[in-house]
Amino acid sequence: MIQTFKKYGFLFVFLLMVVSSCASKKSIINQNSHLSLSEDMAKTVMTKWADSLLMEEGKPVKWAYDQGVVLEGIANIWKRTGQDKYFTYIQKSMDFFVKNDGSINRYKLSDYNIDNIKNGRSLLFLYNVTGKDKYYKAASLLRKQLQEQPRTKEGGFWHKKAYPYQMWLDGLYMGEPFYAQYAKDFHQNAAFDDIANQFIYMEKHARDPKTGLLYHGWDESKEQTWANKETGNSPNFWGRAMGWYGMALVDVLENFPSDNPKRQELLAILNRFADAATKVQDKKSGLWYEVLDQPNGKGNYLEASASNMFVYALAKGVRLGYLPAKYEAVAKKGYVGIQKQFLVRDAQGLLHLNGTVSVAGLGGKPYRDGSYEYYLSEKVVQDDPKGVGAFLLASNEMELRNIPQVGQNKTVLLDNYFNNETRKDITGKPESFHYLWNEWDNNGFGILGESIRNMGAKTETLKEGPTASNLSNASVYIIVDPDTKKETANPNYMMAPYIHNIVEWVKQGGVLLLMANDSSNCELPHFNDLARQFGIRFKDELKNAVIGSQFDMGMIKIPEGNNVFPSGPQTYLKEISTLAIKTPAKAIVENKGDVIMASAKIGKGTVFAVGDPWLYNEYTDGRKLPSTFQNLKAGKELMYWLLKQAPNK
Repeated sequence: MIQTFKKYGFLFVFLLMVVSSCASKKSIINQNSHLSLSEDMAKTVMTKWADSLLMEEGKPVKWAYDQGVVLEGIANIWKRTGQDKYFTYIQKSMDFFVKNDGSINRYKLSDYNIDNIKNGRSLLFLYNVTGKDKYYKAASLLRKQLQEQPRTKEGGFWHKKAYPYQMWLDGLYMGEPFYAQYAKDFHQNAAFDDIANQFIYMEKHARDPKTGLLYHGWDESKEQTWANKETGNSPNFWGRAMGWYGMALVDVLENFPSDNPKRQELLAILNRFADAATKVQDKKSGLWYEVLDQPNGKGNYLEASASNMFVYALAKGVRLGYLPAKYEAVAKKGYVGIQKQFLVRDAQGLLHLNGTVSVAGLGGKPYRDGSYEYYLSEKVVQDDPKGVGAFLLASNEMELRNIPQVGQNKTVLLDNYFNNETRKDITGKPESFHYLWNEWDNNGFGILGESIRNMGAKTETLKEGPTASNLSNASVYIIVDPDTKKETANPNYMMAPYIHNIVEWVKQGGVLLLMANDSSNCELPHFNDLARQFGIRFKDELKNAVIGSQFDMGMIKIPEGNNVFPSGPQTYLKEISTLAIKTPAKAIVENKGDVIMASAKIGKGTVFAVGDPWLYNEYTDGRKLPSTFQNLKAGKELMYWLLKQAPNK
């Protein structure tokens, strides 16, 4: 045996080293198993760049698009998790630059650099959540830059004033998602043709008909040394440039009007992008190269930021229905490759991203000629924020796949007829508000809507009284806090024809969620005319009053194993109406002898009732309540249960 070991011992030791190495590599990913990979990387970001995106010691922090990519990734994690630390980090990062008067430190409009527009998405995010004027003013300053941005003859934005007559793929991501969101938020519908045209012009000039790939840049004047004297295009297909382009398309489409004819042109462009990107994906690793079409070129390498961007664009495109399902496998293969190739941990357990090229451009000083050799000459670094930001976006997007898709082919319809409060927005135009999907401030259901869509369902709004026709495509119908005259001069009451339509819809398999409020804030008499059809009555009372910040006064602990809330979440319901129930209604949650939540089966359908709108942002987004309260978790469990009750359409 000793002789055998002497003979083969070296092989045993080698195999042991291999096994140990594999185990070590596996632990790189799983070490912080309580965190998703996106949250794990966000932890690194908030540790490494705790105060600002300081990239070089001794140099002042810049107003830079890199930070905007990182912050957008963190914003998506906040929307999914409702953890305040993510929102606080975004706000702190932008407050470093944005003054109270809305001016922006270290930003110069007259540079007309489209890179500087990117952070505007973070400004709009902060404005929509906080309502603070300074973020709107700062975002409007960036919108002013776009109004004045120099353009090509047909109307394409120059990349920079310092780079005249040039359009770069990068610029589409820096400018267009912000432009589209601003136009949507502030009623600038005429802008959408201009937004679509930026992609149309870029594809017309820079797309290679053979590969379908787009060249990094196009020079209208054809004067640049890097520009082809016939086409004006730069000579190569840079990975990250195509990545920027793909991310720009899916982000713009999310805010682009469904009835604008140019939407179909954008969808066609995205599909051509996806086809071209798939053809240059490395078949073995699932990743993409620095120079996309030259996998065997000397010195070419698999690059992290581009790979993350392709994964994000393709995965989001599939999830939102912009791309065929076949691209899901392409994205998944890429994401597996990213984890194997680029992720490492340090001695403190922090996650890092290797393999990102630090920068690549065209022209400038020293002059960048766009050659193959140039792209391979730039440094490859760890934790470049462009790569890290793209990883946050890609990993969060892929983690949505872990959420059971119980909402597939189902629609959750939210009433905006019985609850129909209005106000003037910051532009002076009237708008509906209070408990709506598109509201991200304290009053809205932005977080709840995001959770529902993450389960695969569509969210829509009903601005008319319910009829058999407008309820027919709904799987779940939510009515929240019908208006009193105190809230709306001429409220729409729950009248007999509406009650009949709703009851018949439920009997046929509809799932109805009724969320009232205490009697001083909700029109209960007519609402109860509907609720009684299901053995439920909202009592004319106020329970769970809370004084100031004594949040425990509003605490209701749901026992584990509850049919609707199996995890037993600790919830917060403030100033509520409790329920009186009779057959067929049954209590779901009780507290101190009161029925707090109840359900009823009627025909093929289901009704769920609670005397409070307890799932609005103020109590789910993590910014107000202590983390011991779990309204967001409870809301997800309720929506999962409701969607499970709803038959497939």
